[in-house]
Order: sequence, then C-alpha cells, then structure tokens
Amino acid sequence: MRIVRQVSRTVNNVTVLELNGRFDTYTALELFTWLDTFTEHQPARVVVNLSGADFLDSVALSALVSSLKRCRSGHGDMYLCCLPRHVRNIFELTRLNRVFNVFDEESVAVATLISQTDG
Repeated sequence: MRIVRQVSRTVNNVTVLELNGRFDTYTALELFTWLDTFTEHQPARVVVNLSGADFLDSVALSALVSSLKRCRSGHGDMYLCCLPRHVRNIFELTRLNRVFNVFDEESVAVATLISQTDG
C-alpha cells in the first residue's frame, strides 16, 4: 500500500504544500488534482516542501512543472524547498533545479517569494 500525505497551510499569503510519501504513476492523478486546487486562483504563490517525499518519478515531476507553469502564467510563482538528497539528485539529473527556485529552508523560500511578488 502506498501512503501519500499532502498537507497545506498558508503563511503570509503564501500557500505552503507538503508532499509526503511516494509520488509516481499510481498517485499522479491525485497529485495533479491537488496541485491544481492551489494554483487555479491567480496569482498563485506556492511553496512546495518536499522534505517528506520518498520518491518522485517523471509523472510527479511533470505535475510539478505543470503547476509551476500555471503559477507563472498567472503572474505568481512556485518555489521548492527542503529537498532530501535523493530528491535533489533527481532534480539535478533532469536539470529541473535550473527551472525551479530551490531553497534549503521553508522560511527562506516563503520570505523570498513574498519579497519577489510584493516588491
């Protein structure tokens, strides 16, 4: 059984999403749907905390890229933070670390997103 947990909260008008578990072909539809609910209202300002992500496959990466595009097309943005080493390796191998703004700490990602969109 695949245990996937998704948590959302708001910090200073920024939506923080936590992904916990294994995100792959079997959980992709749920992930796409969940991310869409937080990026449909524009401008969407989203930080995705991946500290609890055990695994991301190409379908999960596609969901994140689609959400990033949706945020940016509506004059918002989406940052990633707290990538475990094995997840960071996936982003580096696919060069998606050059597409996303990636932060080590959630608080820094939130503060940077606020300053980029407010200032």
